[in-house]
Amino acid sequence: MKHNKELKERLSQHMSAFSRQEDSAENLKRAAVAIVVASDSHRASFLLTRRASKLNSHAGQWALPGGRLDDGESVEEAALRELHEEIGVPEQDVTILGRLDDYPTRSGYLISPIVMWASPEIRPVLNPDEVASLHHIPLTDLQKQGSAEFIKIPESERPVIRLHFQNSQVHAPTAAVIHQFNEVAINGRPTRVAHLEQPVFAWK
Repeated sequence: MKHNKELKERLSQHMSAFSRQEDSAENLKRAAVAIVVASDSHRASFLLTRRASKLNSHAGQWALPGGRLDDGESVEEAALRELHEEIGVPEQDVTILGRLDDYPTRSGYLISPIVMWASPEIRPVLNPDEVASLHHIPLTDLQKQGSAEFIKIPESERPVIRLHFQNSQVHAPTAAVIHQFNEVAINGRPTRVAHLEQPVFAWK
């Protein structure tokens, strides 16, 4: 499929040209998330989950597949492991295209987002202990006017980001990571997001 090859090449070129920023991660726990692009003959999308309702933290919220690094793991290894553990996509079914900026969270994590390209033949199998549902979000949803909103809150001088798609709202940190993916990987704009704030409920 020609359009799949062209999209993969465009994303890869944009990621290769991007000069990402790393964080020292002092006093922060390291974590990695996978931004997985899946494309077929109908549309291109990225994979987004709803966290299981029984989880101890951020239950029921939108999230990218990911989690804490195990001892000795690289961020790429952690993202691939979590992708397999959460939604059953094995390492051989994806290709890593690059890495976005580290994003420090109010809850004490430093998130490293890894952009991946998935084989059209992926067959996700959800882990019900961690994931309630899996959603294919069309890349075109991120291009719509007003999909990204920046608001002010009294608790911080930094702008809070939230995304609007699928008749829902996605909040930071997930929203910040997806926003940078859209800006950098899709549109080729070297946009930074580490300064973007999270809503107060995500600070814990």
